[in-house]
Formats: sequence, C-alpha cells, structure tokens
Amino acid sequence: MFENKPELAKNYTDVGIERTNVDDGLRAYLVSVYNHMAGALAVTAAAAFLVANTSLITLMFNPQTGGMSVLGWLFLLSPLIVIFGFNWVLARGSLAQVRGVFWLYSALMGFSLAPIFLVYTQASMVRVFLITAAMFGAMSIYGTVTKRDLTSMGSFLIMGLWGVIIASLVNLFMQSPALYYALSFVSVIIFTGLTAYDTQKIRRIYMSADTEDSMTRKVLMGALELYLDFINLFLALLRLMGDRK
Repeated sequence: MFENKPELAKNYTDVGIERTNVDDGLRAYLVSVYNHMAGALAVTAAAAFLVANTSLITLMFNPQTGGMSVLGWLFLLSPLIVIFGFNWVLARGSLAQVRGVFWLYSALMGFSLAPIFLVYTQASMVRVFLITAAMFGAMSIYGTVTKRDLTSMGSFLIMGLWGVIIASLVNLFMQSPALYYALSFVSVIIFTGLTAYDTQKIRRIYMSADTEDSMTRKVLMGALELYLDFINLFLALLRLMGDRK
C-alpha cells in the first residue's frame, strides 16, 4: 500500500521542476517581447524627432502650404508596404532578415510620423504619451492575468478596426470634422481592447519546446503587434487630446 509513495513523490517533484522551467521560460519570453517593443518605440521616436528637427522635413512636407511632396507620400505609405512584407519575411526569410525588417519598419514609421511635431505642441505630445503608456500598461496587465478567453472580443475588435479603416478612407474625401473625432474615439476603444487581446494571444502561442529560431520569430511578431497597438492608441488619443500649434 505504501511502497509506491517514493515514486509518486518523485513524479510530483519532476512536475514541479518542469512547471518552474516553463514559468521561467515564459517570463523570459515576455520580457523579450516588451524589450523589443520598447526598442521599436525608441527608434520610431528618434527617427521622427530627427526628421522633424532637420531640413529633412522640408523634403517631405511643406509647413507653409501643408502640401506633401512625392518623397513625403513615399515615407507616409512605406510602413504599409513593409508591414505586408513582414509576414512573408517572417514565414520564409532568415532570422537576420526578420530582425532587419522589424527595425526598418520602426524607423520608417518614425519618418512617417515626423509631421505631428509640426501640428502638436511637444508638451501635449509628452502628456498624451504618458496617458497612452498608462492605458497600455493597464490593459496589458489585464490581458496577462485574466482567466477570461478574449478570442471572441478580439475578433469583434478586428472587424471594428476594418470598419474604422474604411471610414477613414471615405473621410479623406468627405473631410468631416465630426466623423474625424468619432473615428478617433472609436479607435481608442478598439486599440485599448486589442492591447489586452494581443497580450493574451502572445502568452498562448508560447511553447517551451520551441527552438531558438521559432521563439525569436514569435518574440518579434508579438513585439510588432503590441507596438502597433501602442502607436495607434497614441495617435488616436493625440487627435482627441493634443494641443495644436
């Protein structure tokens, strides 16, 4: 009756060690995701500040006329082109290529965002950035600790995001201020929710048995998703709360 107790104790010990290893691996994985996201934000901020405070801004944007040059439109649209190529590189490219596209995208995003330095005061941009960081942090924590499955909410939010994109394209021709602010408000709701959803999804795709290559690809993909949530939440809040020059 008692002869199997040592074996059972060993099994429980092995399970405990395995669980500890998984927890440590998951923690390191998440730290790497957030470190890459923070690095991408730093590159974007540096690139935007560099362009906005040098003669480069005149090559892409005319502050007097408000017109965008051909180079300006190229920089504005380049992040969209690169983001579609990122998935292809992620699936077929080498790890060095995936890293290169990740950092290239963050720099190009900075170039495309440089004109906001001409539109909004730096004090209001800092204030909105801090508000964004607080909201992002709270929702990221929620996505980490909640036991609720956010898959259905994420699907609904992604559908809403496509609706915002289509409405924004329509408003390029309508130029409706009311629709502009309404879309900004809806965008805040969508990207706040997507932050929690993406955080939970990033945790779920972690596997302790992943190779170093596949783990790094997951880290970069997760960092890019959270980076986009942060950037879009920041821009939506800036449109609503930023002080214009």
